Amino acid sequence: MNLIAACADCTGARGLKHMNFRGKMVVARSLLTLQCMSTSPAPSPNDLPTGLKWGPLAIVAVWLAVMGVLYLLSAQYLKPKPVAVLPGGVLVIPMSRDGHFYATGTVGGKPAQFLVDTGASMVTVSEAFAQQAGLVGGTPTVFKTANGDLQGRVLTDVPVSLGPAQVSGVRVGVGLVGAEPDEALLGQSFLNQFEITLADKQMTLRPKPQ
Repeated sequence: MNLIAACADCTGARGLKHMNFRGKMVVARSLLTLQCMSTSPAPSPNDLPTGLKWGPLAIVAVWLAVMGVLYLLSAQYLKPKPVAVLPGGVLVIPMSRDGHFYATGTVGGKPAQFLVDTGASMVTVSEAFAQQAGLVGGTPTVFKTANGDLQGRVLTDVPVSLGPAQVSGVRVGVGLVGAEPDEALLGQSFLNQFEITLADKQMTLRPKPQ
């Protein structure tokens, strides 16, 4: 019952007594409520709502999903563009967004994702690539790299192609490290068959006159 409505018809001492009684009841109920709140045990983890219990795991899952999306976007962003073929066997390789030149081709008949490096002396593949391509034997050698000497081997007379351009008798080094099984370095043992120009974020390869 509402306190003000209950006392609206009370006057004088009876009214004061009624109001005091009601006031004491309100205070008593308030104290009882506070006592119950202070003595109630804290909820256990099992009593928490599912959203609260799984909160940290949900955050981790969201971050993993975000990182996965970013990885896919970056892979698509850096995906090599196809090599353009112009009349006369001229090849045009566009610069990738990371500033390098990538192209697809083959080494020993095995498909390869090339990183074109005009400063490399020869085409180079990893040992795993060589095994899959059947590139066995060769001359043992030591490659001089920025990270020190690297044991490897060199094969001769290996066919290498870049787009429609095919060159036979290419020297290929085996010993590339830190590369995926289908990746290879396209160096001068193949590139020296072309006149190379760099302009407008493009690398143009023109076959040298025979």
